[in-house]
Amino acid sequence: MALGSNTKAYETPNHPYQGERIAEESGLVGKYGLKNKEELWRSQSKLRNYRREARKLLGRAQGDAGSAEEAAEFLARLKRIGVLGSEDSLDDVLSLDVTDVLERRLQTVVYRKGYANTPQQARQFISHGHITVDGQRVGIASYTVEEAEEDSVGFDSTSPLTDELHPERAEDQ
Repeated sequence: MALGSNTKAYETPNHPYQGERIAEESGLVGKYGLKNKEELWRSQSKLRNYRREARKLLGRAQGDAGSAEEAAEFLARLKRIGVLGSEDSLDDVLSLDVTDVLERRLQTVVYRKGYANTPQQARQFISHGHITVDGQRVGIASYTVEEAEEDSVGFDSTSPLTDELHPERAEDQ
């Protein structure tokens, strides 16, 4: 008997071949430097869970004060992660796109900050231990970077990439 959970963290598409969906997914995989479509499906499932929670809270919002407090906590979590803006409400959660979730991945943040030339190179820097968040080495490309942590993303002090003249460093820093 195996230990752990038997459930996957994502759902596969209902229909195996839909040309338009496959083309859209391939574009996102390339744009964000994802390893495979499973990573995209995980992000889509995360977004689906956010929307499900928002719908549940909107349905209960007319009732008691406990649901209002729960909604405030949910919104605060999404704002801390950076998926929502500071003025957004529960209704705005329903209009989120999968790109909003993908933009908060460490891999994307490293690429957008100019530490790597491509998203794929950003993934390589992370997996090889060259990137730190709050002084801690993070080796997971899908790590969700919170708004407060974003400024503390950088190269590890022991990494050879800290040298500005390193050939793999991005040119436009």
